[in-house]
Amino acid sequence: MGAKVESGEIDTIVVGFTDHYGRVHGKRFDADFFMTDVASHGTHGCDYLLTVDMEMEPVPGYTYANWELGYGDFHMVPDLPTLRVASWLDRTALVLSDLHDPRSHELVEVAPRSILRRQLERAAELGYTAQGASELEYFIYLDSYRQAAASKYQDLTPAGWYIEDYHLLQGAREEHYNGAVRRHLSASGIPVENSKGEWGRGQHEMNIRYTDVLAMADRHTVMKLAMKEIADSQDLSVTFMAKPQMSEAGSSCHIHLSLWSGDDNAFPGDLEEGPLHVSPVFRHFLGGWMAHVQEVMPFFAPTINSYKRYQDGSWAPTRVAWSYDNRTAGFRVVGDGQSLRIECRIPGADCNPYLVYAAVIASGLDGIANEIEPPALFSGNVYQAAELPRVPYTLRDATDQFAESDFISAAFGKGVQEHYTHFFRNEQEAFNNSVTDWERWRYFERI
Repeated sequence: MGAKVESGEIDTIVVGFTDHYGRVHGKRFDADFFMTDVASHGTHGCDYLLTVDMEMEPVPGYTYANWELGYGDFHMVPDLPTLRVASWLDRTALVLSDLHDPRSHELVEVAPRSILRRQLERAAELGYTAQGASELEYFIYLDSYRQAAASKYQDLTPAGWYIEDYHLLQGAREEHYNGAVRRHLSASGIPVENSKGEWGRGQHEMNIRYTDVLAMADRHTVMKLAMKEIADSQDLSVTFMAKPQMSEAGSSCHIHLSLWSGDDNAFPGDLEEGPLHVSPVFRHFLGGWMAHVQEVMPFFAPTINSYKRYQDGSWAPTRVAWSYDNRTAGFRVVGDGQSLRIECRIPGADCNPYLVYAAVIASGLDGIANEIEPPALFSGNVYQAAELPRVPYTLRDATDQFAESDFISAAFGKGVQEHYTHFFRNEQEAFNNSVTDWERWRYFERI
């Protein structure tokens, strides 16, 4: 990077981090100043950014930062292995940062990247690393973001006009956007596998290559930011809402994950599970993940809209079951041997990847520690299995379970549990204090 800065190829470096929603905040630095100062000493940002709502209003009631404490700074420490050219921006590179307390110099406990780091440290203490991949779905609209906002996000024109799952013809019409995304991600150090049409009008999926879980959460974060900025540059808009329209499929973020011991996948073994041969580590990791999925749901589905996605027969899972290569199950096991992995289909495209992967690792490690057995492998249509436990119906229901969970307190710490309970309850309260278009349409004239 030094040579690119010296030659003028790079003159701006963005230093960023995610808030609770997964939005990337930060600063743009002169590249020379970054190389001589910020790379080694970091920078500072206002700690209110870990207490704001979607409208950037500081929300009272947090212990971490508040008006009484004066909203001071946290220390933004660039994680230099994440430094990369942001090829979709002019002469710009980007680096992600950890957030440190400026007095103790410890990681800020409630920052999303800190939460994931701590779970990966726990895994390392047990001799494990984790490999993962995010499959991110999104809708493309021909309206720009400014046009979409001016129309109050009503009557937008999707990029496609029929369901385009795997369709190459319709996909070619949208290649001016998806192709640009693939090329820019590859040029920015994020290896791409493919993009494909999905089961909605203008809906696509972007698949990037698996890697260690922290790097994958970073790639996911950069990918989502790049996709929005590339859309903006083309006067288009993309949305990662879990359910932008009730008449369309929802957008998911399927998580593929395997646990590794050294150079070997820890999931294959000699235990027979249907067509699979798995290890006790696999069974207990899966058992813990499934046992705690209700408690960690706000990390998988963090918004009011998230829960509209869970509709029977919609390709989104509604019940907690595991199966082999079965897309009706919340947990779909695929691959064999060194490629054996668990695909969790529950998280939505609106998730924060750091919190999702942290929840997965914490749940699975608890399963290993307590030898939690998964239920029997399910065969058939999970949508029709009414006897199986269902994912929560609302953010309120999910937050109640998160707030009352002894597992959440033990795995993440009481401070994280209370901080995020407040965050999710504030999101629910904001919705409760709003009048929706549905209410006006239903009641304005006829009540």
